Amino acid sequence: MNQTLLNAALTAAERGWHVFPLRPGTKRPALHGESACPRTGPCTHGHLKWEQRATTDPDRIRATWSHGVFNVGIATGPSGLVVIDLDVLKDKGSSDAPDGATTFRALCERAGHAVPATYRVRTASGGEHLYFTAPAGVRLPNTAGAIGELVDTRAWGGYVVAAGSLTPAGPYEALCGPETAVLPGWLQCILRPAPKPSQAPSMTVAGQSRRYADVALTAETRNVATAQPGAREGTLFRAARALGRFVAWGDLPRHVVEQALQEAGEAAGLTVAECRSTLRSALNWSIAHNQTRRGAA
Repeated sequence: MNQTLLNAALTAAERGWHVFPLRPGTKRPALHGESACPRTGPCTHGHLKWEQRATTDPDRIRATWSHGVFNVGIATGPSGLVVIDLDVLKDKGSSDAPDGATTFRALCERAGHAVPATYRVRTASGGEHLYFTAPAGVRLPNTAGAIGELVDTRAWGGYVVAAGSLTPAGPYEALCGPETAVLPGWLQCILRPAPKPSQAPSMTVAGQSRRYADVALTAETRNVATAQPGAREGTLFRAARALGRFVAWGDLPRHVVEQALQEAGEAAGLTVAECRSTLRSALNWSIAHNQTRRGAA
């Protein structure tokens, strides 16, 4: 078992992926936390978290895995990876909701693309991890539900369990060869963080805040209407996510945002159904995650 896990760690490192140990049989990091940091060794000059201590050095990897049957974690950010996590329903008998793979496949179809062919890993729960190479010069964060229900992503600040690891629920298994595709541009557009609102002093005044929201609505609507094929779905998604915070804050009525973006999306060439589906999921997510006004007081 230990040799198998060591080989899994070394194989990942050979691909340039930064690895670190996970507790035997689990998905939790095996490294010490900040409160227990001895301030020695790698942490002599300050506590280093798992993302900072993840490595591709084969000597360090061999030394670490010689001490236990650790599962293998891959720090996605330092590895230059974006991993899409397609989860399964926790209780398959209680809901007709689609699983993550079905949701992601539908998103690809609406965007006019096939599900990208890339390195894939089956997770212990029966879901899938799709590995992509992150675009050069782009630092993407983790997301949770931003694409759709049961579809999360791991990038900077996140990690995944490598193929070869084993938990009581089952193994993590590679489903195809090691070829890892570059993250498609249309997916990058969806995953790129929405721009933060201006920090201008005028945001302290409610009336001026609403005027700023109107300006943002006009700009985002124009962006959607002029989006080019291949980027239309992602542009609409990001616009809805950016404007959803103004709906949450009471600066814009939801129906106004939906109507403006629906018309802009159709003008760009998306169908009525494509616009409605994208708007509903993006606005719901943004409103739920922006209940507290930030940078506006």
